[in-house]
Amino acid sequence: MKIGFIGLGVMGRAMVANLLRAGHEVTVWARRAESMQPLQALGARTAASPADCARGMEAVCTIVTTGDDVRQVVLGPQGVIEGAQPGCVLIDHSTIPPSVARDIAAALAARDIDMLDAPVSGGERGAIDATLSIMAGGDAAVFERMKPLLSAVGRTLVHVGPTGAGQVTKACNQLILCAFIEAAAEAARLAAASGVDFGKVREAMLHGSAGSKALELFGGKMAGRDFSAGVQSRLHHKDMGIVLGEAVQLGLAMPLSASVWQQLNALMAHGGGTLDTSALLTVLERQSSPR
Repeated sequence: MKIGFIGLGVMGRAMVANLLRAGHEVTVWARRAESMQPLQALGARTAASPADCARGMEAVCTIVTTGDDVRQVVLGPQGVIEGAQPGCVLIDHSTIPPSVARDIAAALAARDIDMLDAPVSGGERGAIDATLSIMAGGDAAVFERMKPLLSAVGRTLVHVGPTGAGQVTKACNQLILCAFIEAAAEAARLAAASGVDFGKVREAMLHGSAGSKALELFGGKMAGRDFSAGVQSRLHHKDMGIVLGEAVQLGLAMPLSASVWQQLNALMAHGGGTLDTSALLTVLERQSSPR
C-alpha cells in the first residue's frame, strides 16, 4: 500500500520501520526535518507538509500527542485534508478525546475521506516488535480493508465499534494501567516502610493474583529506583485528563481515576513530567514518612 505517516516520535519511528519491512511504500512528515532522515535511509520518502504527505496515498497514519495536534495536522493549513483524495483513509494512532476523533471524522467525511480512530497499546517495545494492540473505531468495512497495514505494526487488532470507540477503549486501558501503577507505588511504599525489600515483594507477587504488566515493568523500575523514562509521566497525565473529561461529559463518578490524576498532578508540579510514570513512588515518599 502507499501510506503517508505523520508523527515520528519513539512510537512512530518504529511503526514506520515495520511498515517498510512489510513492503509498503511510506512517505513521512514531521515538524523537525532531522526526525525524517533515519527513515529516509530505510527507504521512506519525505514530504514537505501533511498535505504533501497525504497526496496520492491510500492511507495516512498519524501518531501525535494531543487532540489539538491531530486537528492541526489533519484539518489545519496544509493539513491532510488538503492533500488526501476521496477514498483515502486517515488512521489516527494518537490518544485523544473521543469527541475530537468524532469531529475530525465528520470533517473528513464531508470530503469522502474515511477515518479510523485506532490508538495503540504496548509501548516502545511493542512498536519495535510490531506486537502493538490496536483498538479501532470507525466503519467495519474500512477496518477490514486496512488490516494489511495494521497487521504490519500490531498483533492484536480489534474493531470496537463506530467512530470514537477506539479512543473510548484506550481511555479505559489507560485508566486501568495508571491505577495499577499507582497501586504498585503504594505497595512499594508499604513494603519499604515495613522494612521489607520491595524487589523481593514484587518477585513474589508477580507469580500470584496481583501479577500484571504494570507490576512487572513499572514495579521493576520502582524496585531498582530507575525513573528514567520508558513512558514519560506527562503522557499518562494527559491520558487521565481525557478519562476525567469524558467522565464529566457523561456525568460519571470516577473516584479512583480522580485520585490517580491528582497524584500525577503532584508529579508534574515537582517537575517530573519527563520521568517514567513509576516516579509516582516519589510523590508518595514526599507526602508521608513512616513513623
